[in-house]
Amino acid sequence: MEDRTHIRVQNLNVFYRQQQILKDITLNIPDRKITAIIGPSGCGKTTLLKSFNRLVDSIEGVRISGQVLVDDENILDPRNEVTHIRKKMGLLLQKPYPLPMSIYDNVAYGPRIHGIKEKKRLDEMVERYLKKASLWPEVRERLRQPASMLSVGQQQRLCLARGLAVEPEIILGDEPTSALDPQSSQRIEQTFFELKQDYTIVIVTHILRQARRMADYVIFLYLGELIEQGPAAEIFENPRQELTREYIKGLIS
Repeated sequence: MEDRTHIRVQNLNVFYRQQQILKDITLNIPDRKITAIIGPSGCGKTTLLKSFNRLVDSIEGVRISGQVLVDDENILDPRNEVTHIRKKMGLLLQKPYPLPMSIYDNVAYGPRIHGIKEKKRLDEMVERYLKKASLWPEVRERLRQPASMLSVGQQQRLCLARGLAVEPEIILGDEPTSALDPQSSQRIEQTFFELKQDYTIVIVTHILRQARRMADYVIFLYLGELIEQGPAAEIFENPRQELTREYIKGLIS
């Protein structure tokens, strides 16, 4: 059975002032899979990722053309409300940024904004999403402590739980393990494996070993252009493009 497409990008171009960052990108991202965006530094990986939740809109001097369709809705249409779009997507950055409040309140923050006030329901949601982020056993006895007291790896999983608590469909990760120690990175990777049963996951990674371990689908960008996309096994074992082969072999960086 063919995989359902969750995000469809058509003829996407992104300019920062006079510089073109993404050049006529057209691709499909499958539902409930882990998609890795790979390529050398400065090739447009993060710009592509942030176009999926319109974070590129906030950059002064940016111009965008084309379409990004999520569930067949063009999120780049200016008539679409940005908060509605971003509610569909949780975002993990390279460095975790927990809110300056307790562990509990970090996870409850989003549900409260969306009108959930009942303590019992909030308690259930905090526990559920800390469990989904593989953090519950480590923090269940100290939910009222400041989130800043957690290790960096725990903070990243807390940020994941906070993102999940607004019940998104898609999880975006911009090099989400790059600031973590190997053990914490492994925990995040394992959590992503578990979450892909219920979510579409898209990560930017500069670590090819990580992409090989995690990805079901791979997008290779080079100098703002889409060079190749496809199932991870095909991209890594039998790439169609010479440029892809050279990058995977470490001949270009």
